[in-house]
Amino acid sequence: MNNKEAKILYVEDDETLGFITNENLTRKGFDVTYINNGLDALNTFSQEKFDICLLDIMLPKLDGFDLAYKIRSINKEIPILFITAKTLHEDKIKGLTLGADDYITKPYSIDELVLRIKVFLKRKRITNTNTEELSHIGNTIFDWENFKIKQDETEYKITLREAELLKFFVENRNTVISRERILTVLWGESDYFTGRSLDVFITRLRKYFKNNNRISIENKHGVGFIFKVIE
Repeated sequence: MNNKEAKILYVEDDETLGFITNENLTRKGFDVTYINNGLDALNTFSQEKFDICLLDIMLPKLDGFDLAYKIRSINKEIPILFITAKTLHEDKIKGLTLGADDYITKPYSIDELVLRIKVFLKRKRITNTNTEELSHIGNTIFDWENFKIKQDETEYKITLREAELLKFFVENRNTVISRERILTVLWGESDYFTGRSLDVFITRLRKYFKNNNRISIENKHGVGFIFKVIE
């Protein structure tokens, strides 16, 4: 997927920042739909197909949190990046809890933003073209191509970041994995806030297996996690 094939929903109410970012992303070759309020963004998302969403938090008519929640109810797998003020660390965690995949802080450089976008588009392409489409653990089927977990009659749609983390766990099942290794492999860095982000995604994954007595994600205090599977 090259830049011109990638459609971005960009939602920002700051006119100056919105204009500059929209102009620069367009010059980089992306197909950008720029909207300045959450309600119009939701209506547009409902009618068109996008590859990634960039959402500010403080939006008129419908804030970024509610917008992300509603987008997730429509599309479980589309990458969502929150654009947050640098000091609002708890907003980052709340955004991830609601289903976002990552965040970028203001002020940001266009090069940094473009890099983040390309990383998620590349991951989405790799995940969707993976030749190993399915993994089985007992009655659980992991459908990586379609971002699904199937357990008996229950099916869950998962996000791109959830799929990445879960696939890493499945490939390293019944092995203690350090937090640092997970963060370095999936986030590219290990610091306090990426660690907090990991905890959010672990919580999200655990919900999928809460009624499965053969699969669990256990904490190893001071070390990391183990994706425990009873074969």
